Formats: sequence, structure tokens, C-alpha cells
Amino acid sequence: MFTHLRPALVLIVLFTLLTGLVFPLAFVGIGHVALPFQSGGSLIERDGHVVGSALLGQDFTSDRYLHPRPSATTEPDPKDATKTVPVPYAADNSNGSNLAPTSKALVDRVTADAKAFGASPVPTDAVTTSASGLDPHVSPATAAAQVARVAAARHLPEERVQAVVSAQTAGRLLGIFGEPRVNVLAANMALDQIQDGTGPTAAR
Repeated sequence: MFTHLRPALVLIVLFTLLTGLVFPLAFVGIGHVALPFQSGGSLIERDGHVVGSALLGQDFTSDRYLHPRPSATTEPDPKDATKTVPVPYAADNSNGSNLAPTSKALVDRVTADAKAFGASPVPTDAVTTSASGLDPHVSPATAAAQVARVAAARHLPEERVQAVVSAQTAGRLLGIFGEPRVNVLAANMALDQIQDGTGPTAAR
């Protein structure tokens, strides 16, 4: 009986090592060499400190910055573990709201966000959450609609802020996939560089 079992056991051990250890480590190694930025989490640094990831949104609320699209992520309520509380861009709990279009809570939230946005017309992504709740991008239209507010808060000409938005606008992948988009964190960092005189379009 063992004669028949031995080949099966050997194959189980062999393929466990190959598919569970060798292949994953090989692909991790290749990723670190070929795509070090992406394999490391697409982390963005400033002054030697990690300030975020190009793949994860952040909850900017100051008038000095571009605001991201809403996020529906939640975390357990510290006061009551049976309930949840809104925690925008909670990377450990990616999710959408799952609210139906007829939900009063959804209608009230969108209405409030549209009012707070302060520009008209309101771009769709300015008041709708992404499926993950972690989207780091907004559409060029949503970014452009915030230019006047950001420029006023920073005491900068609108043309200079718009130049940053345009420089941070990425086109479709290979010209056909996806939609043009603006990475909110990257654009806000570029705005700070202009403000402190270190950016490529800062006043000389």
C-alpha cells in the first residue's frame, strides 16, 4: 500500500514547495527588480518620509487642497463593536456602501456632498463613492471645479493651480483603456511644492 501512496505523497510535497514557496518568492523577487516602485506598494515619499500611496486615497478636507471623491469605508465603533462608524479610505476594510438608489441615507449623503462641493454642475465622481472606497483619483472635471477654491485659499493665480492639475492629469492607458484622471495626493504635493518655492512651476 505504501508503494502506491509514496508517489502521491512525494508529489504533494513537491508541488507544495513549488507553488507555495518557490513560485511566490520568485515572482516577488522579479517584481522587486523589474517594478520596484509598484511592488513596494507605490509609496510616495516627501523629505524622506512616506506620506501615502499612489494607489490609496486620503481624506483631504482643507480648502488649500483638492478633495478626493467620497469614501464609504467603515470600521468597528470603538464604543460598540456591534456597530460601525465611517472611516474614509480605511485601507484595511475596502468596500462600497451597497446602498440602493432609493436609499434615503444615500440620497441625503449625495445631496449634502453636492451642496458642500460648491460648484455647478457637479461632476458625478465628486458625490459618488468608488466600489473600493479607496480610489486615489478624481476626474479632470472634478479637479478643475476645485481650482478656484484652492487658488483662493493659497492666494495663488487660478492659472497656476490649473497648471498643476493639468500636469498631474494622466491619460488613458495606451490611449484606449480607462479614463483621464488626476491623482489627488500627487496634485496636492505639487501644490505644496509651489507654495514653498520648490516646485517646477514655483515663482522664481
